[in-house]
Amino acid sequence: MNKKRELAIGIISLILITAAITFSITAFILSGNVLGMDLVKKDKGQELDVNKVRQVKSLLNKYYLRGTDENNLLEGVLDGMTQSLEDPYTVYLNNKEYEDLQTETRGTYAGIGIVVSTDEQDNLITVISPIEDTPGEKAGILPGDKIVKVDGKEVKGSELDKAVSMMKGVKGTKVTLTILRKDVKDPIEKTIIRDEIVLKTIKDKILEGNIGYIRISMFDEKTSHDFIESYNKLSGEGVKGLIIDVRDNPGGLLGEVVEIADQILPKGIIVYTEDKKKKRRNWYSDNNQVEVPIVLLINGSSASASEILAGALKDTAKGILVGTKTFGKGVVQEVFDLDDGTAVKITVSEYFTPNGISIHGKGIQPDIEVKLPEKIKTSLQVRENEDTQLSKAIEIIKSRTR
Repeated sequence: MNKKRELAIGIISLILITAAITFSITAFILSGNVLGMDLVKKDKGQELDVNKVRQVKSLLNKYYLRGTDENNLLEGVLDGMTQSLEDPYTVYLNNKEYEDLQTETRGTYAGIGIVVSTDEQDNLITVISPIEDTPGEKAGILPGDKIVKVDGKEVKGSELDKAVSMMKGVKGTKVTLTILRKDVKDPIEKTIIRDEIVLKTIKDKILEGNIGYIRISMFDEKTSHDFIESYNKLSGEGVKGLIIDVRDNPGGLLGEVVEIADQILPKGIIVYTEDKKKKRRNWYSDNNQVEVPIVLLINGSSASASEILAGALKDTAKGILVGTKTFGKGVVQEVFDLDDGTAVKITVSEYFTPNGISIHGKGIQPDIEVKLPEKIKTSLQVRENEDTQLSKAIEIIKSRTR
C-alpha cells in the first residue's frame, strides 16, 4: 500500500459499478499470502489458527460442483473482512469497482442515475434521490424506494457496493429493479435503459425580486469552480440575496464543499474531523464572504457534504436553513490504493459542525421547517409555482432586503 487518497465524506453511492462474486469469510488478520498462511499473532500474544481458511479453500477446490477460481476466492476473503464490520461505507473495491468509484467524482459515467444508501434498520438498499434528467428519474424512481431485487436477484444493504455493481452496465442495455414503496402494497418492477450520465452539478438563475438562485446537485471535481462562476455572474447582476438549493444532494468531495463554504462564510472553522484516536483536523474559511442574505434549502435527501454546508451556515448564523431535516451522514471515508488497481474504502473519521455537533444518524434540523405539498415526493419533481420551500426562501430574502 504506497498511496492514500482522501476521497471525502462521500456521495452515498452512485449506480455505476459492475458485478463481482461475493464469498464472505469472518474477518481475520492478513499477513503474507492470504490463502496460504499458517498462524498469525493476535493482540496480547494469542495465536489465531487460520488453517480453517485453507481447509475451506481446499474443500471448495476439491468438491464444489462448478469449479473455483483462485482470484475470486481471494476477492471473497477481502470482501468478507470489510463486510464483517457491518459498515456499508467500508468496502473492498476490485479493479473495476475502484475505477468506477473514481469515475463517480468526475461528472460522467454510464448507469441509471440514482443515489442509494443502506437503511440500517431494515438492511435494505434505499434510494436517497434520483439524479436530475437521468434514466432513474425518468423511470419514476423516488426517494425512499427500497430496492430488493436487481434483475430478479435479491440484494441487501449489507452488501451495498456489490448490489450497486449489478445495476451498472453498457449504455443502451436494460436493468430491472424490484422495489418496495411506502403505501404501495405490492412490489413494483421498473425496467430502466442504462445511459451515459453527464452531471452538471450547478444550475443558476435569477428569481423574482432580483434574488439569485444556485442549485447544487452534488459535489464533484468541478463543483466549486462552477459555483464560484455562477455566483460571480449573479453578483454582477446585482442580486439582493442568494438561495442555495442542496435538496436531494447526496454529497461528494470534502474539498469541494469546503471551497464553496470558504466563499460564503466569514473567517472561522467550516468543519472539523476526529479519527479513532481523537486526532482533530480543521478546515477554515478566510475573511472573504458573501455579503447578501442567504437561505439554504435542505431536505431528507441532503446528505454528507450537503450537511457540512448546512451545519456551517447554521452554526455561524450566516444563513437560514429552510425545508426538512437532512439525511444524517456524518462520517468520512478514505480510499487506500493496494498497488494492483484495487483499493479499500474505509470509514476513518467523523465530522463535526463548527459548534462541535455530530450529525451522524441525526441530521440537521432546519431553522424554518417547510414541507412540500404531499403529492410531491422530491424537489426534482416540483414546479416553481408549487414549491413551498422555495417560496418561503424568497419571502425571507425579501424581508431582509427591504
